[in-house]
Amino acid sequence: MTKKISDVAQFAGVSVATVRRVLNDKPGISPATRASVLTALDVFGLERPTRLRAENEPGGLVGLVVPDLQNPIFPAMVEALSIGLGKLGLMPVLCTRTADGVSEANYIELLLRRDVAGIVFIGASYADAGPEHGRELREQKIPLVLLNAADENDGIPRVSVDDAAAADQAIAHLTSLGHERIGLILGPAGHVPSARKLGAYVRWQESVGGEQSWRDLVVHANFSMEGGNAAAARLIAEGVTGLVCASDALALGALRAARRHGLTVPGELSVVGFDDSAYMVAVEPPLTTVRQPVRALGAAVIRLLNAQITGHPVTGDEMLFEPELIVRGSTGPRSK
Repeated sequence: MTKKISDVAQFAGVSVATVRRVLNDKPGISPATRASVLTALDVFGLERPTRLRAENEPGGLVGLVVPDLQNPIFPAMVEALSIGLGKLGLMPVLCTRTADGVSEANYIELLLRRDVAGIVFIGASYADAGPEHGRELREQKIPLVLLNAADENDGIPRVSVDDAAAADQAIAHLTSLGHERIGLILGPAGHVPSARKLGAYVRWQESVGGEQSWRDLVVHANFSMEGGNAAAARLIAEGVTGLVCASDALALGALRAARRHGLTVPGELSVVGFDDSAYMVAVEPPLTTVRQPVRALGAAVIRLLNAQITGHPVTGDEMLFEPELIVRGSTGPRSK
């Protein structure tokens, strides 16, 4: 049993002594800690003490709003958040936009009808909830956190990867390999993370005297392989030798475009992605990419959400997390 209790303590992120205090219903334990321990008991198949079984009902619902599940970074973030919510005794509800017209606003309306403890927007647009639902969320003081938000939302707790730093890392890597004509494939115009990457790219172009020609080397596209393929074809025609892409899906499309144009990667074209999604190490060639710190981002979101749920004040400032360049086989020295 001692081993089981240590497993519960490790899963819940608390000490063995804290687990024993929860089991003995001792005072001085926060609701969040108690919920984490009880959830861990359930995970390991241990029976709750009789006096605590009334707490076995599911906690409040937390909506996880994502724009789609085709981009593998979104399921990774949903998984990280779901684990954190489970430790708090909260139940994640996946809300993803569908092809048949179910939107963020539809999900917000459904969540407001239920015992919603909070909502996390993941790479989505809070504005898409609509002004009426946005007003209702504020009036009901629903805890909100935005993760890599698609638009600017001052005053709402936000957690983001540093997109400008990601672009800086990718560009610095390519320039260190001798690349000078570097193209940039971004998401749709108005997408804030893409705009931040563009800002870093423009600053680099200005620093090397390319401010007059950079517009021909930037293409906006949908976040998909098809979008990356079409964008890369345009930039290959412009004579780029290196590509920085705003997602791994776009980068995979760029690899496809290179093959269709008879270019070798990385011999004649180097490609850098963004996210470090699952299986990027298994593509051919393995993709050089800028990794998002998914676990750290998720943990920060959970802390901000739980603080609001438990009545603690949080600021509307944005928390920025540093990405990490992962060098693999899709980048190499510029061919002479």
